[in-house]
Amino acid sequence: MKKIKYFVLAIVAVCLTAGFSACEKEKEVEKIVEKEVIKKDTVTIEKKDTVREPSSNWERYQLLVTNDVKAQKSHDKVILLVAFGSTWQQAFDAFDLTIDAYKHAFPDYDVFLSYSSAICINRAAAGENAADGAEIRNYYAPPFWLNAFAAEGVQYNEIVVQSLQVIPGEEYTRVINYIKDFANNSNGDLDDSYLANVELKLGVPLLQDAEADVELVAKELNSLYSNYAAQGVVAFMGHGNPDEYDTYKANVRYTQLEEALQKYNKNYFVGTVDMMENFKTQVWGRMTAAGITSGKVFLHPLMSINGDHGHNDMGGDDDDNWQDGVGFTPNDEGEVEDTSWKMYFQHLGYECNDNTVLPYGLLELTPIREVWMLHTKYAIDGPALEYYHSKNPE
Repeated sequence: MKKIKYFVLAIVAVCLTAGFSACEKEKEVEKIVEKEVIKKDTVTIEKKDTVREPSSNWERYQLLVTNDVKAQKSHDKVILLVAFGSTWQQAFDAFDLTIDAYKHAFPDYDVFLSYSSAICINRAAAGENAADGAEIRNYYAPPFWLNAFAAEGVQYNEIVVQSLQVIPGEEYTRVINYIKDFANNSNGDLDDSYLANVELKLGVPLLQDAEADVELVAKELNSLYSNYAAQGVVAFMGHGNPDEYDTYKANVRYTQLEEALQKYNKNYFVGTVDMMENFKTQVWGRMTAAGITSGKVFLHPLMSINGDHGHNDMGGDDDDNWQDGVGFTPNDEGEVEDTSWKMYFQHLGYECNDNTVLPYGLLELTPIREVWMLHTKYAIDGPALEYYHSKNPE
């Protein structure tokens, strides 16, 4: 069974980062050395007076992360921020800003950030947007960081995992499962006695609570954008989940946020990329039903960062669906594909252009970022999670 387990892990690891050859069978090589050899592009494992090359990409990545944590460890408590991910430099800068803000707000904690999206990990490591000035970045998946926190010579007393998701949907469920797998030593390679005693905490997504969080975020967004709402429509674009992935029925948070925002101004609207019956076409339907058939339309990502969706799906120049004399051709779900929000509203006669795109991810907005940080504080002040179940009960 162990052989099968490690084979599966090696296959999975290929999806977690780029730049290493996939599925190659590497023969383990041991050689005598006089001292530890650790270089940026070469990772070795020391065992007494020998070192050996990692036997899999999974092991290679784990060593890179563990060595990074060992080098940076300054406290006995740690916060792991978990984002979906992005490949844009603006997103990288937003994550750096967030890490710095967390270190300032929680000075007794080390702070690290990981991606939950294998695709984003791969593409960030490959420099997908390098042509546009984006750096090459390595953001490893949460299991590598959690394992590093439990490694010999590290072993934090308290581990706080903070979800940077907006709604408690599919991606947040993955975050919970990462913690459960870690707490229960799912791979059987961690110190079980350590896991029995470490305190695990979980900070919830931005819009976790249907009342308190939604109302607070609406209040802060209005404080930031009331002057824009006075000039025209402010349309926020969230991600959302397709119905089959609407974990915890979290899509309703977008509807609730629109309702909360419209208590301040009827010009606020909230749509999504993937939520059924809340695409840009339905946003336009609600606008026209409210008598808003012309004027300015300001667009704003309702995502932690302004990444691919913000740059392309919202503010991009994609216009392939529009045909002169015909108009748009919606798909079976009522969405107009291959056309950005900007071009969609522009064709419908609204003033919507590069000047009305508000290109800020939520983590770049201090009052909104502080809502996530408030959730982290609540998690720290609250009881530890009870995900641990010993595999070897006495």
